[in-house]
Amino acid sequence: MKFTDLFINKPVLAIVVSLLILVLGLRSVSDLTVRQYPKTENAVVTVTTTYYGADAQTVAGFITQPLEAAIAQAQGIDYLSSSSLTGVSTITATLALNYDANRALTEIQTQISAVTNQLPAQAQQPVITVQVGESVASMYIGFYSDTLAPNNITDYVVRVVKPKLDAVDGVQTAELLGGRQFALRAWLDPARLAAHGITATDVYTALSTNNYLAAVGATKGQSVTVALTAATDLHTVQEFRQLVVKQKDGALVRLEDVANVVLGAEEYDSAVAFDGNQSVFLGIKTAPDANILDVAERVRNAFPDIQAQLPSGITAQIAYDATDFINTSIAEVVTTLIEALLIVTLVIFLFMGNFRAVIIPVIAMPLSLIGAFFVMLVLGYTINLITLLALVLAIGLVVDDAIIVVENIDRHIKEDNKTPLQAALVAARELTGPIIAMTIVLIAVYVPIGFQGGLTGALFTEFAFTLAGAVTVSAVIALFLSPMLGSRFLKSGRASNRFVEYIDRRFDQLHTGYQRKLHSTLETHSVIVVMGLILLALTPLLFITAQSELAPQEDQGIVLGMATAAPNASPAQVREYLKQMHDISKTVPEVDQTFQFTSGPNSIFTGAKLKPWSERSRNANEIQIELQSKWGGMAGTNTFAFQFPTLPGASGVPIEVVMNTTEPFENLYEVSQNVLAKLQASGQFWFIDSNLKIDKPQSTVAVDRDMVATLGMTQQDVGSALGAALGGGYVNYFSIAGRSYKVIPQVLQADRLNADQVLDYYIRTPAGGVIPASTVATIKDSVVPQALTRFQQLNSVTFSGAAQSSSAAIELIRKTIEEVAPSGYSIDYSGQSRQYINESGGFALTLLFAVIIVYLALAAQFNSLRDPIVILVAVPMALFGALVFINLLPGFTGAGMISTRWATSLNIYTQVGLVTLMGLISKHGILIVEFANELRRAGKSKREAIEQAAATRLRPILMTTAAMVLGVLPLVIATGAGAAGRFNMGLVITTGLTIGTLFTLFVVPAFYLLLAQDHLGESVNAVEDIEALG
Repeated sequence: MKFTDLFINKPVLAIVVSLLILVLGLRSVSDLTVRQYPKTENAVVTVTTTYYGADAQTVAGFITQPLEAAIAQAQGIDYLSSSSLTGVSTITATLALNYDANRALTEIQTQISAVTNQLPAQAQQPVITVQVGESVASMYIGFYSDTLAPNNITDYVVRVVKPKLDAVDGVQTAELLGGRQFALRAWLDPARLAAHGITATDVYTALSTNNYLAAVGATKGQSVTVALTAATDLHTVQEFRQLVVKQKDGALVRLEDVANVVLGAEEYDSAVAFDGNQSVFLGIKTAPDANILDVAERVRNAFPDIQAQLPSGITAQIAYDATDFINTSIAEVVTTLIEALLIVTLVIFLFMGNFRAVIIPVIAMPLSLIGAFFVMLVLGYTINLITLLALVLAIGLVVDDAIIVVENIDRHIKEDNKTPLQAALVAARELTGPIIAMTIVLIAVYVPIGFQGGLTGALFTEFAFTLAGAVTVSAVIALFLSPMLGSRFLKSGRASNRFVEYIDRRFDQLHTGYQRKLHSTLETHSVIVVMGLILLALTPLLFITAQSELAPQEDQGIVLGMATAAPNASPAQVREYLKQMHDISKTVPEVDQTFQFTSGPNSIFTGAKLKPWSERSRNANEIQIELQSKWGGMAGTNTFAFQFPTLPGASGVPIEVVMNTTEPFENLYEVSQNVLAKLQASGQFWFIDSNLKIDKPQSTVAVDRDMVATLGMTQQDVGSALGAALGGGYVNYFSIAGRSYKVIPQVLQADRLNADQVLDYYIRTPAGGVIPASTVATIKDSVVPQALTRFQQLNSVTFSGAAQSSSAAIELIRKTIEEVAPSGYSIDYSGQSRQYINESGGFALTLLFAVIIVYLALAAQFNSLRDPIVILVAVPMALFGALVFINLLPGFTGAGMISTRWATSLNIYTQVGLVTLMGLISKHGILIVEFANELRRAGKSKREAIEQAAATRLRPILMTTAAMVLGVLPLVIATGAGAAGRFNMGLVITTGLTIGTLFTLFVVPAFYLLLAQDHLGESVNAVEDIEALG
């Protein structure tokens, strides 16, 4: 007696096992967390060091290089990049995927501490920050007012709103953007300074020594202790105005005599706008271990209270929320899941024509999916877009087992006139081997994905094992529950229902026609074999010719833009460009709201938030094309449009190729310009640019060293005097209402409009007198780089852009650099391009590994080294069918240039789909070969066995194929959020499985005749042992 007999004869036992699966699954659903993608840790450590007044070359040599060398010694760094600008050094250490950010942060801090004594004394201490996850905030909240100044809005936001949001569970920080923090500004007047014989250094010294926070101590008497404080610091604007800077001939020169002292702002250059209104933003960044969906919900729950407490005149609004896309995507996938269930149910009914027969798969499908939730909980997985996509595909897989069982029971009832109980016993015994084999094969297919490294492995491990778990639960149900239900629900004899009779007649005709066609085809089976070998040879060629990218661009409901103005553009001009970007964006009908903020001295970052997916007919890629055209027409700027990356871990534009060298930046610039010219002339890019620009006007104060020495002065005297006047650095702090603010002396803007005015500033000599700077210095004009960038501690230039094909564009840049650049130059990658390069080489190995694993599993199951080859010949047929459509529907998705959603490429979704396809198509071969082998053991010839087996298994093969293909049809016709990835995977499975099935029905029998092991004379399986039941 087979073990399946036990569950057929004891239905309560089968029901108990099924209910246990149901209860465990339902309990698991409530414990599973929901997120966008499987949890990955993508961390970036940023080290920012300020050196007021220093040019880019000085910052690079004295700040960036020593810090880089120290940081590079830390473990876990994927790549190191840096940028040296006037006054600021920024070093970014991008950590390896899933490397412990806290460990890396500790190591980097230790390395930096060891070299801080090597930095210039005037440089600020390096500020180290770590960002885990997306570098862009997950939510932006804008505050604006028609009546209040930005200073007042900022102060309220910082005092009241920011602490509340920082306290929300899961919020790492509420980052202030565009704020105008209060500061005590002493606007120095060079004319008045000169009249009183005072220099900017004197003012700096007076502020430093007379605004001093003293800790005095306490007196301790016999019975009383009294704490003492000293009023040595200043608290009000008036106190600062009255500060004595110098005593001259018995008269006191106060700060207000040489400067305009006001309560102003730390800086006036940055700007933030929301829908055209000057605003202050708070960017909500999620803590490393927090779930972005949970955090966003908590922030939204806290937001009404924040709005209710706002002072009169201030308006607050959520400008952007990344979870809108995530929630909509998840809802779309859940809808797809329900649609797939309904479609598969309808398909089963159309094939079986019997409601009783339909009940069994309908019970098996949700039960298998619910059981998969328990597997997910045990493995520590989450409900996310990837695991939900796995469950959508699982519908077609889990229903296969139930369909095969029901169809086999129904066949035995109708053809052999057995009772439902007898038919169930026979069918279950016949199918135990094939079901176990198919389950093992499907699990074996996903093992390589589950153990693949890199981003693909990190994301799709949960996909692979969720699907494997669902298939395993499905096999248990197919062997334990489905035969028992078939023995109870199905009726004896042929049905009298006209619809059932019609369905049976059509299948009888199809069965007869296929058998006749197969018989004639096998007369020349060598032709079929040769055709199969030709398709096998063509399949690698289709891999090579297919357009490839990391992932298709998803419509995330927002289009981003970056505009760069001339390096000497004034803050006022940059703000004008900012306004233009808003006005242009609002001309596009699908744009709902906009936000902009300056991201550097001459750069603007903008976001055009689109209307909901249901309210527009164009996708974000099509809208991006229009915005690129319109933004690109802004005179005086270099502007490009892009979108957030689809997958986690990288940011920026799709293409970022780095050229490194030890050569000076002047040489690197010359080579990069030649490379850039060829790339721009190729016509292959939507936009392409480099980040090395030697076009920034700079005036150098050339000091006459001999004159300085003659006057008994030092270079430090000159440099510190000019730095105190121009630098804009803060001296110290003062407090108002419990908060401290910076004290910043600086020359009036009217007196620093051009470099020649610097020569009128006064410098103190050792003798006590003052001289104009023109006595010891002159001005020399030059053109310098906007920023000096380095990559992996080498001088570098990065070519950034977007193109019709990311893979082709990267290859073109690589070849162009090799052609143009002399020896001593190397190529590297960053951002999304680095992800693509790292991931692109692993798929072929994964596919080969999957084939080997499946072959070994089949060999063990069939006890044959040749039978698995027969089964697997269908795999290249299916891959060929899918790859044909990938080549026919090339999509410029990586660059955002797609104008239709009917486009695909060889990407992370289609690659996983191709591996899935291998398992799906192998199931057909298993059904045919397993039954043919049983018939051989029963004494039939190889030709008779394979023809009968193929014809007998025709109906279940067509049913399972139709169920799978139509079950994933909602993926193919998907629209809205997250549709691109679903479409790519769905297209591969529908086309590959459809074409592969057609080939399987003829190619597998042909190869069986050629290669299959001779099973004649082996022990007969359960098929004959159960004849007594008849």
